[in-house]
Amino acid sequence: MLEDKTLIRNFNRGDPDALRRVYEKYKDDLLRLAIALLNDTAAAEDAVNDTFVRFAQTTGEFRLRGSLKRYLTTCIANHARNMYRARQRQKTVDIDQAHQVESNTNAPDEAAIRSEDYQRLTGAMAQLPYEQREIVILHLHGGMRFRQIAESQNISVNTAKSRYRYGLDKLRALLNSEVTR
Repeated sequence: MLEDKTLIRNFNRGDPDALRRVYEKYKDDLLRLAIALLNDTAAAEDAVNDTFVRFAQTTGEFRLRGSLKRYLTTCIANHARNMYRARQRQKTVDIDQAHQVESNTNAPDEAAIRSEDYQRLTGAMAQLPYEQREIVILHLHGGMRFRQIAESQNISVNTAKSRYRYGLDKLRALLNSEVTR
């Protein structure tokens, strides 16, 4: 947190190295989050880049209240939600497309199992209503608390918790039905 405050102070003074360091520090986590929310690597990369471009435009006036990672996570979630809504209006999205993630393992059988599990989970996540999927991902992957999620979405904490619970229940049902087949 202290490092982030120093980076923001330098960023507001116009230090381009501070922006680069913020980008390098958080880009991978934000990209993984955006991919999970959008199920589209190219769109996720666009969301991350757009978020950092907008962030860069606040040089000299950005005020950090709380965690920089939480702030950037909220920005990604909002941008991903807007992209999702725009795609829904255009009806050009095939939400069943899932992208594989490379594994760090060297064993082919482990890689195959991980890939299969990842595809099952990604497929199940894609079947959740977006509102539920977003809360599950923000809570589990983004590390956000329900209060923070509720504030970022302008909903009540109880609504956030309910969407999370319904999302997990549906994921369990979807994944259990695949196992019993």
